[in-house]
Amino acid sequence: MRARGRSAPRRGWSGGGGRWLVWVGRAVLWAVIIVIVVNGVRAPIERFAQGDQAGQPTVAPTGTEFPEAEAAAFAGQFASAYLNFDGAKPDDRAERLQPFLPEGAERQFGWNGFGKMSTGGIQLSHVEVGDAQNAVVTVLAQSGPQRWKLSVPVYYADGRFVVSGQPALLPAGGPAGLPQAAEPERDDVTESELRPQLEGFFKAFAEGDATQLQRFVVQGTTLDGFGGKVTLAELKSVIAPPGGTSREVTAVVVWAVPTAATPAPESTSTDPTAQSAGLEQAYRLSMEKQGDNWYVKSISGATRSVG
Repeated sequence: MRARGRSAPRRGWSGGGGRWLVWVGRAVLWAVIIVIVVNGVRAPIERFAQGDQAGQPTVAPTGTEFPEAEAAAFAGQFASAYLNFDGAKPDDRAERLQPFLPEGAERQFGWNGFGKMSTGGIQLSHVEVGDAQNAVVTVLAQSGPQRWKLSVPVYYADGRFVVSGQPALLPAGGPAGLPQAAEPERDDVTESELRPQLEGFFKAFAEGDATQLQRFVVQGTTLDGFGGKVTLAELKSVIAPPGGTSREVTAVVVWAVPTAATPAPESTSTDPTAQSAGLEQAYRLSMEKQGDNWYVKSISGATRSVG
């Protein structure tokens, strides 16, 4: 009886501990099963979601972008041939157009063979890309007093271009309306002080003599002059605003530009082409006063023309 009494507690304790381990094992097993099920459901969903992205082109360049710079150059050359014609020499234009036109295109590409037009100053306006092979390139051109736009459809393949249709001539518009500028505040006393100083500066600036220029500029400042390519004809105006020892001054000068033409033997002193040209220019000068004199710190173009 004593032995049974001792064995009964041991059996009860062993049984209780076994059930606990069984429940722990079942919990772990169910956790593993849940993880497997969740991963099994999530994997096809992620593959499905990524399927659309995989079908899209990569961000890396593919080499199929339309070559806008080359197309602009091609259209500019075409415009030079297309917008210059002379009814006395129609074949010249046809020959110049040939490298730009598709096989079988009409030789004059829409020109009736009459009249005369001379166009230059051709510059790119913009490129409107349709796809990797097609675009419309618009260029700007000038013929006499008239500015034009010419829109040129081009096709690109295998590194080459061709005009793919008739171009369109468009007006380029006139100048923008410039609002009247307010009269600037002026310091008459400072302007009188500056005039002789600036006359000397602009003469040295025209000559490009570094030694002479150093007399008129702030110490440590180096300016490149014209090297004698122009001369000072007139210091037309000086505008100095009120302020301290540092000012932003505007000066208008007239440069005399020697003629590049060779005078004809019969030309006289009154021949306009034999005379130096005069060009009125406006400059903005940063100036500092040191002692009794003003010195130039920098020179650039003025923002607005002044009188």
